[in-house]
Amino acid sequence: MAGLGVLILVALLGAVAAAAGASSYGNPPTPSPSPPAPAPRPRLKFGFYKNSCPPAEVIVRDAVRDATMLNPGLGAGLIRMAFHDCFVQGCDASVLLDPTPANPRPEKLGPPNFPSLRGFEVIDAAKAALERYCPDVVSCADVVQFAARDAAFFLSGYRVDYRLPAGRFDGRVSLENETLAFLPPPSFNLTELVDSFRVKGLDVDDLVVLSGSHTIGRSHCSSFSDRISTPPSDMEPGLATTLKGQCPANPNFTNDPTVVQDIVTPDKLDNQYYKNLLNHKVLFNSDAALLASTQTARKVVENAFVRGRWEKKFAKAMVNMAAIEIKTADNGEIRKNCRMVN
Repeated sequence: MAGLGVLILVALLGAVAAAAGASSYGNPPTPSPSPPAPAPRPRLKFGFYKNSCPPAEVIVRDAVRDATMLNPGLGAGLIRMAFHDCFVQGCDASVLLDPTPANPRPEKLGPPNFPSLRGFEVIDAAKAALERYCPDVVSCADVVQFAARDAAFFLSGYRVDYRLPAGRFDGRVSLENETLAFLPPPSFNLTELVDSFRVKGLDVDDLVVLSGSHTIGRSHCSSFSDRISTPPSDMEPGLATTLKGQCPANPNFTNDPTVVQDIVTPDKLDNQYYKNLLNHKVLFNSDAALLASTQTARKVVENAFVRGRWEKKFAKAMVNMAAIEIKTADNGEIRKNCRMVN
């Protein structure tokens, strides 16, 4: 089987597994009071809007279908938006909030989001339709996660298809500086990536699987300019030469063009990313880092060559991600307009 041969190659990559830190705890000399029980975690439910707004998920899917038919890049943006929302303040639509006099620098103006994050108008269209059918019922946070799910469905040729529990509330806090604190940049090494995912309750498999979303969409040259400079990185020389022809030597805010992230199937959500990675045809340091340990390299090979595996794992990982730090009625709301708090 072709996959077994590649697994043997990966075993010979010379990857160094990251050392796991150990910690020990001594017994206290006297018993200490038991800590208070943690607050119950908010529960999401499948079919959450079945009674309160039956067409909710269909309305969102229709908006996403219309958008991706016109521009597949918007679908890529919606998947990225879901990730960027959940890693900052949890999955609460805080990334959608516009600047106001009281909060002039919300998340959407943070360097990881501005000007690259896109798809806001798709969320606006879906939310406007929802407010016409069932006002004050469907949260913007749920719309963001439904939209990412539906974008994956259409861009994968219907191969990524999963049910998504709902019942999220919208957050009221959105701070630009938190985007830099919690969103892993393309410069991260493997240890930094694993740590950033672990903080959010996600594991190494989630990291490798969700990185596969880099098989669609575009990237600004500034995000990988260090990889095509001199001395060269481990990027495949032909790709590096091509990128040098597309990118300025010193990209900046006024001169920072974009290029496709997957040169083989740029508008299709598939497992081509992992084949590109094994051939060193990926853009970011954070992509190349997935070959830095035997554990993650093996996962890369499996996702590249085991038919259908990545699509199933991606669906599961997206559900895991969509459960990060869910708000409740005590610290959230159902926004009428996704761009501003009520």
